[in-house]
Amino acid sequence: MNRREFVLSIAAGAAAASVETLHARPAAPLLDAKGRRIPLGMDNFAVRALGLKGRALVDYAAALRLDTLFITDLPALGTMSEDGCRDLAMAAKDKGLQILLGSWSICPTSKSFKKDWGTAEEHLALGLRLSRAVGSPYFRVVLGSRDDRRTPGGIGARIADTVKVLQSQRSLAADLGVKVAMENHAGDMTATELKSLIEAAGRDWVGANMDCGNSAWTLEDPLQALEVLGPLTFTTSLRDSAIWETPKGAKVQWTAFGEGGCIDWKAYFARYAQLCPGVAVNIETIGGFQAEFPYLEPAFMDAFPMKPAAELARFIALAKKGTAPAAFDASKADMQEGELKRSVAYLRDVIGLGNKA
Repeated sequence: MNRREFVLSIAAGAAAASVETLHARPAAPLLDAKGRRIPLGMDNFAVRALGLKGRALVDYAAALRLDTLFITDLPALGTMSEDGCRDLAMAAKDKGLQILLGSWSICPTSKSFKKDWGTAEEHLALGLRLSRAVGSPYFRVVLGSRDDRRTPGGIGARIADTVKVLQSQRSLAADLGVKVAMENHAGDMTATELKSLIEAAGRDWVGANMDCGNSAWTLEDPLQALEVLGPLTFTTSLRDSAIWETPKGAKVQWTAFGEGGCIDWKAYFARYAQLCPGVAVNIETIGGFQAEFPYLEPAFMDAFPMKPAAELARFIALAKKGTAPAAFDASKADMQEGELKRSVAYLRDVIGLGNKA
C-alpha cells in the first residue's frame, strides 16, 4: 500500500466510524404540540406468555424505564378489590409509572362478548370503579372483532348496541371522573366508524384507544387512520405491521416497531405529536402469525359496504411495497419479550419517545 492509499483507507475508516456513531446516538426527544416529551409505555398483552400480574407487571415495566403500564385485562391487575388497586397505584407511583386500565367487549350482541363480568353494563361499571381506584383516568373497552361485520345488521347495529351500554353508565363515569376509551379492535371498526360511535356516545367522555395494527385489519393506512382518530384519542395500543400482496388481496403480519417495512414511523409520530398531545404511546406487539384479507374477492368486500375507494387504494399502495416476513411461534415468552424490547429501543432511540430516555 502506498502513502495515498494508506491516507484514503484511514479516511474511509473514520467515515465509517462516524456513521456508526451517528446511528448509535439516540434521537433528539420528540416533543408534542405543547412542547412536552411523549410518554412511552407497554400494553401487558405484549408479554402475555410471562403471566405477570399486579406488582410483578409494575416491576417489569419499571425495569424497562417506561412511563406507562397499560393493563388491558382485569385479571392482570392481580386483585379485584378497590383497596388492592389503590395499593398497586401507589407501588407504580413509587417507580414513576402511570397505570392505565382496560378490558374487553361491552357489546352484548358481539360474537366476542363474554359474561365473565356479568352483563355488559355491569362489566363497564366494574371497570370504571377499578380504573378510579388504580388511578387510571380512562377505561379501555372494545366492541368485538371482524366477525361482527357479518352479523345481522352489520357493524352499524353493533355500534348502536354498544352506544346504549355506554350511555347507561354515563353518570357513573362522571361521578368517578373516569372516561372511556373505545378501541378499533381486531378488524371490527374502521377509524371513521369508531369516530361515529364516539360522537353518538358523547365526545366529552368517550374517546379512542387507537390501535394502528388493527387499522391494517380494516384495510386502512395507519397514517390515514391517525388523521381521523388522533384528535379523539385518549389511549393507544400500537405496533408495526408488515403488509404485502397475495393473489387474493393482501396479508398482514404484526411486527416489532421498525421491522414491518411499510410505514414511515418518523412521519407517523411527527403527526402524532401534533394530534395527540399528552397521549402515551403504549406498545402492544402481537407478532408471529399472518392474516389474509382477500379484497379481490367480491364476497369479502361485502363486509365493507361503505369502504371509500381512495381509502382502499392507500392500503393497496402499502401492500405493493411490502414483503412477507418469516412467521414464528408467537406463544413463546422469549419471542414476545424480544419484540417488545426491540420496539422500546426503536421508539426511544430512533423516534425519540419517552420521558426516561
